[in-house]
Amino acid sequence: MFLSFRESVADALRAALEARDLPTDDLGIEEPPADVDAVLASSVAFRLAGDLETSPPAVAAELADDVDPDTHPLVGRVEPNGPYLNFFPDESYFRETLEAGLDDDYGRLPDRDVSVIVEHTSANPTGPVHVGRARNPIIGDAVATLLSYAGYDVDRHYYVNDAGRQIAVLTWAYETFDEADLPEPARDRAEYRMVRYYRAGNDYLESADPDEREAAEDEIQAILQGLEDGDEATYERVGEVVDTVLGGMRECLARLPAAFDEFVRETRFMRDGSTDDVVARLQDFERSVYEDDAWQLTFEDVDKNLVFLRADGTSLYTTRDLAHHEWKFANYDRAVTVLGEDHKLQADQLRRALRMLGNDVDALENVIYSYVDLPKGKMSTREGTGVQLDDLLDEAVARARDEVESRLDDRLRSDELDADDVDRIARQVGVGAVRYDIVAKQPTKGITFEWERALDFEAQSAPYVQYVHARCCGILAEADDLEPTPDPAPLTTDVERDLLRTVARLPGVVADAADDLEPHRVATYTRELGDRFNRFYRECPVLGADDAETAAARLALVGAARHAMANALAILGVEAPDSM
Repeated sequence: MFLSFRESVADALRAALEARDLPTDDLGIEEPPADVDAVLASSVAFRLAGDLETSPPAVAAELADDVDPDTHPLVGRVEPNGPYLNFFPDESYFRETLEAGLDDDYGRLPDRDVSVIVEHTSANPTGPVHVGRARNPIIGDAVATLLSYAGYDVDRHYYVNDAGRQIAVLTWAYETFDEADLPEPARDRAEYRMVRYYRAGNDYLESADPDEREAAEDEIQAILQGLEDGDEATYERVGEVVDTVLGGMRECLARLPAAFDEFVRETRFMRDGSTDDVVARLQDFERSVYEDDAWQLTFEDVDKNLVFLRADGTSLYTTRDLAHHEWKFANYDRAVTVLGEDHKLQADQLRRALRMLGNDVDALENVIYSYVDLPKGKMSTREGTGVQLDDLLDEAVARARDEVESRLDDRLRSDELDADDVDRIARQVGVGAVRYDIVAKQPTKGITFEWERALDFEAQSAPYVQYVHARCCGILAEADDLEPTPDPAPLTTDVERDLLRTVARLPGVVADAADDLEPHRVATYTRELGDRFNRFYRECPVLGADDAETAAARLALVGAARHAMANALAILGVEAPDSM
C-alpha cells in the first residue's frame, strides 16, 4: 500500500501544481521524521517560494488548500506544517496493509520482467575464504535477494579465476609436492588441504636456488600457455585442482548461506574465442600501444594503462573479464558486481574499455565495499592460518550458544527447548549476528567486528530483531481459536498506529533499497520495526485485550509484523527463529 499511497500523493501534488501552472519536475516527496504522524511529506514549497515571491510556509498553506483528497485514492488529508506539506492516508490504507501483511510474501513486489546478473564473492580458488573478504558474499547475497524481492529476475554468479598465475602455481605445486611433506591441514576439508600446496609452492619459489626457481617458473608458464592455447590436457589438470578447492569453499559459503546459480569460469572465454576477439578489437584502437613488452590501452584521464596482452601472447584477468562482461550484456538487462575497495581502479578501467568497445555501460553497476577487521586479541585462531570465515562462524555459534543457554531460565514461553533446539537457535543467532552486523553497515564504511555488539540481545543487533520475530510467533501460537481480523478500526492507540505505519513501509523500503543497491537500509528498517513492536508488546496486550474485536485486530497486526520482519530478515540472509 505504501507504494500506491506514494504514487497517489504524487498525483495529487502534481495536479495542484499543474492547476497553478507551476513546474512538477521535483515534488520533494519524502518520509517525514519519526516524530511526525504523517506517512509522507513534501518540501516542494521551498523550491517554489522564490518563483512565487513568498515564504515557503505560505506556499505550503496554499497548496494544502488546493489538494482534493477525495479525488485521489488512499489520501485521507493533507496539512501544512510550516514549509512542509504532510500527507495522511485514509483508513483503507491501513485496512489493506493489514490484509497484505497477513500474506507470507508480504513485501515482495510484482515482477518487472528485467533480468539481472549479480556477480559476487569470486574469491580465487586457492584456499579458504578469509574473514576479511566475508563482506563480499554477505553483501552480494543480500543484494541479489533484495533485487529478487523487488521483482527482478536474478541470477547469482561466482566468477572463477581458473586461468591466472595463482592457479597455475597451485596446479604445479599440487603435482610437485608430496602430501606427506606438508603440515596437517587446519581443517579436514578440501580447500584447507589444497592451500598447503599453494603455500609450499610460493615458499619454494621464494627460497629455491636460481636454477631450480627458473625450472619451476618454466613449468608454471607452460600451464598458463597451455590454457591460452586451448590444450585439453592442461584444462583437465587445472580443472581438477580448481574443482577440488571450490568444493570446499562452497561448503564454507553454504554456512552463511550463500548459494550460486552458476560458477562461470574465466577459461570459458578463452576457449570460445571471445577473449581473442576482444584483444583484436583493442589492438585496432588508436589509444592502444605496445610498450614494455605488452599491449596496453591508454586513457585520457587515467594515469595507469590497462595491460591486455603480454609479449608471450597470454591474456590477463581484465582482458578475459572484458569478454565476460560482453557476455553478461548479451544475456542480461543489468549486471551488478560486488567488489572490494582495492578493485576500484580495475573497475574503472574495465568500464572505460567496455565503453570503447561499443557497449552500453549504463547496464553495469558496482557495489564497492571496505574490508572487515577483527579487534586484536578477541578471536582464537590456529597458528599460521590467519582468521578464516569458518573460524568466525564457529566462534559466533559458540558464543551464541552460551548466550542462549544463559537465558533459558528467563524464558516466558511455555514450550520446552531440548538440546537440538538450543543448537538450532545458536546457529541461527550466531550466523545471523555475523551476517547482520556486516550487512547493516554502509558497504563503503570499514568494519571492526565486535562480539559484544553483534550478539547483544538488548541492542539493535541480529538477536534483537530475531527475538521480535520469535515473540510474534509465540503470540500467534498461543492464540488458540482466535482468528486475526484485518480491521484497523479497533487499533486506536498511537502505539498501535505507529507499528501499523511501520509495517506498511516495507514495500517502499524494498523498492528504494533495490533502486540504490543498498541492503543496509533494510537492516535499518528491521531495527525500527523492532523498536515499534516492542513498545506495542509492552503496552498493548493481544490475547488479554479488553474485547474480542480488539484482540482479533491486534492479532492481525502481530501477524503482519511477523511477516514484515521475517521477509526483511530473509532479504538480509538472516534466519527468523520461531522461538528463542
